[in-house]
Amino acid sequence: MKNIILSFIFLLAISLTSCSNKSKNQTSTTSEVSKEITPKEISFGVRGNCGMCKTTIEKAATNLDGVSSASWNVDQKTIVVSYDSSSMNEMSIHDAIAASGYDTEKVLGNLDAYNSLPGCCQYDHEMEMNQGTKTE
Repeated sequence: MKNIILSFIFLLAISLTSCSNKSKNQTSTTSEVSKEITPKEISFGVRGNCGMCKTTIEKAATNLDGVSSASWNVDQKTIVVSYDSSSMNEMSIHDAIAASGYDTEKVLGNLDAYNSLPGCCQYDHEMEMNQGTKTE
C-alpha cells in the first residue's frame, strides 16, 4: 500500500512539473529567438535497460529549461544532450536524470524513484556504462 501511495505521489509530482515546464519552455523560446545561442553538447553514461527507460531518461533531461535535445542510447548506456550553457550547467542534467531514478556517471539515482520504476526498468546498479565525452 505504501508503494502505491509513493508511486501516486511521484507520478503526480512529475505531471505537475511537466505541465509547468511546458509553459516555461513556450515563454523562453520566444525570448531566445532574439539572441544567438550556441548550444553545448555533452555525452555521459546513464544506467538503464529498455525503451521505457529511454523515454523517462530523455524526458527528465528535456524537461529542463535550457535543454534543447537529449538522446539516450540503450546499447551504449550513454546520453547526448544539447543545452544552453549560459542558463544551466551539466550537473543540473545529471541531477534531473538521477531524480527520475537512474544512475549517471556523476550522480546516483534516487532510490525511491528507482523503486517506483517498472520491473523492466530496474537495472543492475553494477551495470557498465560508457563514459561520455564533452563536445561543443
